[in-house]
Amino acid sequence: MEVYIEAWTENIPNRRKLATNKAFFTFVALDKDGKPQPVAEAVPETDEEKALYESALRRRQLRLILAGRMKPHDANELKAIFEIED
Repeated sequence: MEVYIEAWTENIPNRRKLATNKAFFTFVALDKDGKPQPVAEAVPETDEEKALYESALRRRQLRLILAGRMKPHDANELKAIFEIED
């Protein structure tokens, strides 16, 4: 499961907020034996959530390529962005 997190700082007397960090965290649910298990699918509600949800597979493929666990020619979602054909 991928979770998007934003961190903010706030100057309360001046009523000013400032976004300080944004990140995606990836979590894996484990069963009692430590094996990955499926979880209920998240349902995006806002337009921003829907856009983040729709781009999750591209982010995953990019992470796998950078980690050397996927070959670029196997990343179909990324190829679609750049209109690359096999």
